[in-house]
Amino acid sequence: MSTTITTSKDVLYSRVKQNTISADTTLAANQSGEEFNVATDALTITLPQISSENIGMEFLVRNTGADANNIITLSPASTDGINGTIANAAADSVASGAVDKDWVNTKSTSNKGDFVKLRAVSTTAWYIIDGVGIWASEA
Repeated sequence: MSTTITTSKDVLYSRVKQNTISADTTLAANQSGEEFNVATDALTITLPQISSENIGMEFLVRNTGADANNIITLSPASTDGINGTIANAAADSVASGAVDKDWVNTKSTSNKGDFVKLRAVSTTAWYIIDGVGIWASEA
């Protein structure tokens, strides 16, 4: 969610809440719209289970660690899948859409600034709506 701040001159500024993740974390549906920055290696971020009440929620997860240092794992609920593609010069990162399969920013090719933005579009499907970097579906 964005927060609006009004200055004394009534100029509006909008900003997105930034969160730093340094341990395995489970996101809540009410954190939709926030961005999550990860500089710690080998973390799993569990996405909230999609329901008819929270379709449309979005999360952005960004790698803020050193190049080739972080593996970031996004884990959907056991009934949900991650779908879509992140276009890359060498080879596209394609999410399988299979339920209960993680989406991973691969460590050896990770770069500071890699990110993925996901949106819940049905009661079982997260879709990639933006992203940068080399990511892979869990086998």
